[in-house]
Amino acid sequence: MPGVGRVPLRRQTPCFISHYSLLVLSVPATTITFQLSDGQPAQTHVAAPGESVLDVALNNGIQLQHNCGGVCGCSTCHIYINSGGDDLPEISDKEEDFIDRAENPRINSRLACQCVVEANMQLVVTIPPQHFLGH
Repeated sequence: MPGVGRVPLRRQTPCFISHYSLLVLSVPATTITFQLSDGQPAQTHVAAPGESVLDVALNNGIQLQHNCGGVCGCSTCHIYINSGGDDLPEISDKEEDFIDRAENPRINSRLACQCVVEANMQLVVTIPPQHFLGH
């Protein structure tokens, strides 16, 4: 007889999910607000610690060029950090060199592939027009 001696999975699942949910809720959330330059409304998304701003953008359907595949080999994922940038990893010499090649670099310019988030961060970034492709 099928099912004899087995507890249905649905009876086991709620305890696991409840325990897991409590664990997840105890981790401070990181959010990234993307301000798009093409007139679309801003979008805010939750990011997991260790994700880059580029990963979060692409995982949420936000178009952001990344010709090198996100390995700090070009300047196409150039963004502006409007707030929350003090909590990001320090800019490297390599990243700074590529930012110098980007279109309209500013003091708050970063490469999205190099902006790796940690827990409890709130970033606001602007994605500049993507019709200019960097190096």
